[in-house]
Amino acid sequence: MAKENGESGDGSWKKHVDDIKKIFDFKEVLGTGAFSEVVMAREKATGKMVAIKCIPKKALKGKETSIENEIAVLRNVSGGELFDRIVEKGFYTEMDASRLIRQVLDAVNYLHSMGIVHRDLKPENLLYFSPHDESKIMISDFGLSKMEGTGDVMATACGTPGYVAPEVLAQKPYSKAVDCWSIGVIAYILLCGYPPFYDENDSKLFEQILKADYEFDAPYWDDISDSAKDFISCLMEKDPEKRFTCDQALEHPWIAGDTALCKNIHESVSRQMRKNFAKSKWRQAFNATAVIRHMRRLQLGTSFAGSLHNSNSLSGPQTRAPAKSQSVDCTPLSLKDCE
Repeated sequence: MAKENGESGDGSWKKHVDDIKKIFDFKEVLGTGAFSEVVMAREKATGKMVAIKCIPKKALKGKETSIENEIAVLRNVSGGELFDRIVEKGFYTEMDASRLIRQVLDAVNYLHSMGIVHRDLKPENLLYFSPHDESKIMISDFGLSKMEGTGDVMATACGTPGYVAPEVLAQKPYSKAVDCWSIGVIAYILLCGYPPFYDENDSKLFEQILKADYEFDAPYWDDISDSAKDFISCLMEKDPEKRFTCDQALEHPWIAGDTALCKNIHESVSRQMRKNFAKSKWRQAFNATAVIRHMRRLQLGTSFAGSLHNSNSLSGPQTRAPAKSQSVDCTPLSLKDCE
């Protein structure tokens, strides 16, 4: 039987168990990342349903303290995920989306000021601290984050397909500007309920991202302000040198001013979120081996040969497929690891 220690001298806590499957019945996989997967499980003694993050022991070597810190933080985050909260609301406006994005910008701006690049910003990594309506947003999953200015040039193709910046897929050296691109993608989704890039053929999906080929489709964007569209365009700028920084984004009228509309867009946005980001769809495992192979091969000017077909057809504008939700880091993963 697992036993939980009280607070030790260093404030940490641990559970010791010989075989965790003696304590829990493992159910479905809820999500996967570069180094771990989250599995739904039922505690045998109480019947309580929990989520368990499973990490290979070889990935923990030298990182035990970081894992304990992550567990301690997650124990205190109880407000649920961003999309779930929006869908449950009965009233949702551009102004609500603007306030959400401002929180994300403030947090990422702080990370950038400390030299930290997250590299995997996406809605699934934005959690509410508490169930209260005015709860703050927390950024989670720093498994792919990296410090700038350590002497290493960031060029590893990593992140979540659908949210990664063009320069990442092009395998060019990149900077913290990749986080700003991802915030633009998140803002886009918050205002319409579907992702800006979509194709069941992954090579074509990557080609769209490389070209920054996205649109504000009618009728889904007809009631959205021009200011909101301009804000997104400034963040989803193909050229990282021209792309807005967090500081610049925080000064945009849609964030700092009064241009965000107060019209209720909940019905349209929540409908599209249910179609395109239903848990059974956006938490499906993605073929990490295939993504790594594509990312290694893709370069600007190359032909986008070969294709991977997603067997699930999702509903939404022009049959949009959800942004792929598995994080991928090409450097530490071998093809053997992904099989």
